[in-house]
Formats: sequence, structure tokens, C-alpha cells
Amino acid sequence: MWTLLTFVMFLARSPDGLEPTDRLIPAGYTGNPWGPEANRARTAGELPPIVVSETMGKWRVWGKRVLREGDIVFRRADARILHGFFPFSRFLANVTGSAFSHTGIVKLVDGEPWVYDTTAAGPRLQPFYVWILDNVGAFGVKRVRNELRSHIPAAVAFCNDLYLKQAPFDYELAIDDRAYYCVEMTEKAYRASGLPLSEAVRIGDMENVTKFPICVFMFNKFAHLEIDQPVYCPGNERHGIWSSKSLEQVYPPKPRAASRPKTKSTRPSTRPASRASTASGANSKDSRTNPEAEVPSIPEPALPPSNAPRAAAPKSRAA
Repeated sequence: MWTLLTFVMFLARSPDGLEPTDRLIPAGYTGNPWGPEANRARTAGELPPIVVSETMGKWRVWGKRVLREGDIVFRRADARILHGFFPFSRFLANVTGSAFSHTGIVKLVDGEPWVYDTTAAGPRLQPFYVWILDNVGAFGVKRVRNELRSHIPAAVAFCNDLYLKQAPFDYELAIDDRAYYCVEMTEKAYRASGLPLSEAVRIGDMENVTKFPICVFMFNKFAHLEIDQPVYCPGNERHGIWSSKSLEQVYPPKPRAASRPKTKSTRPSTRPASRASTASGANSKDSRTNPEAEVPSIPEPALPPSNAPRAAAPKSRAA
């Protein structure tokens, strides 16, 4: 049985465990490439700037038009563990019945949306148009309701504190305060402001846990987690952060298309016609060597109401 599972995992696509934005990191760089020191070095010209391609530029325009301070951004990532063989992000989304596997909180820097989140490298602060490159599926945005927006400054400050301290990543997915995983960081940022968004869900109670017995067994065995352990989840309309009554929807994930017979399409593609090369010059069609290969076409959500208050952008530049 284990031989079969190992063989199946080896057949998976390139098992290096890297996400698309990892390809933007200069060769030989060590440390958190989106931590305080790296961002300071980019500003000072000590690290090469990020080349903004056509697709990234579209996301940049969209983000500046739509996103506000404190918004929670959701995406489906492709993070992997066990040397890249176990698709952790896909597993997390499937077993929790969610379209998403990752969350972050928006900070405005001179009107430009940046995103606080955390990965194995540590807490990060990335321009939104860079952060979105790691999306390989559903994308969504939720916003704190107008009457609760006084909680936003404390939540953003909490993220900034973890970012500056470079708090360790929580490989155990524990809900204590020794370390943090992405959804935990988002949840606890708003809890620190006095606004709980969701309750942790016991692993054994996740919506689809019985549909993935082998994956759950492997995850528990190698990650040393217990079935009774509670974890925070991106969630859906019924549980997790996405379901929070304190949030309103800004941009929903696109519904899955119903299956239909395969026929030759006569409709034009909605994906950008050209893909500009990345900072490293990669131009492969493989998504794991080309940071943009799986970035969806630019979304066109309804803009926020014109009479809704807009958070002021901080004057200090991210560093």
C-alpha cells in the first residue's frame, strides 16, 4: 500500500514544494524574501526590484480600485509539505469544504494595497499584485462591516507586530500564541482588536474529513496532529472566517462550472493573450517555473459603494 502511495505521489507534478512567487526570489538569497529586511533592501536598491508584468499590472490596478485597509483576501494556494509531495493547500481546502486554503489582511501603503500573511518563511508583507500570483484557484475578498471598522487599526497593527518580530510559523497548527499559520494570524489579528471572526473547528468535525481517509491518515501521521485538535479555517458560507457575520462580501469566488460534454470551444479565451517574462526571465509554460502561468484573468467585481468610507493610506512606506 505504501509503495503504491509513494508511486502516486511521484507521478504528481514537479515536487519541489515551491510556489510561484518563490521564483521571484534572487538566486542565493537566504532568509524571508518578503520580511522586513528584504523589503528594506528592495527599497534601498540592494535587492533587484520586482518586474511588474502585464498581468501583474492589471491586478495592481484592480487592487488599488477595490481593496481597502483591513480587507481579508482569500485564495487557493499550492503549498506543499513532505518535500513537495503532499499538496497541503489542496488537502486543506477539500477537507474543510472550502474554495480557499490561505488568507491575508490588506494594508494600504501610499494608496497601494499590500498583504500581511505568513508562510514557512515567516510573516510577510507583499504588494497585492505579487501576493495574488500564488493563487491557483478561487479568489475572494471580504470586508469588515462599516459599523465595525474601528477594529481595523488594531488588527493591522497586530499583523505588523508579528511581521517585525518575524514570529515563527506554526507547523503544529496549534491555536496558542507561540507560533502562527496564515488563517490563525488573520483570525487572531481581529481577535486582538476585540472582534472574533470565527471559531476553531475540530479536525475530526471538518465537513469532508470522511471523504479523504488516506490523506487525513497521512497528514495526521506525518504532521503529528490529533483528530481532536481545533484549527481555524478559511471556511465557506457555513463555517470559518468566510462565514463571519462581521464581514461583508466584496468579491465572491467564481462558482464551479457544471460538467458538460467536451466540445471544441468557439468562445475567445478570457486569459491574457501574452505573458510577460518574470524577474528571473523564466518563460516556461509550466506553472511551477513561470509565476504567472496559473494566474486567472483580471476579475471585474462591482466596485464598493461610492458613499462608503474609505480608510486613509498610511504615509509611511513599507520597509
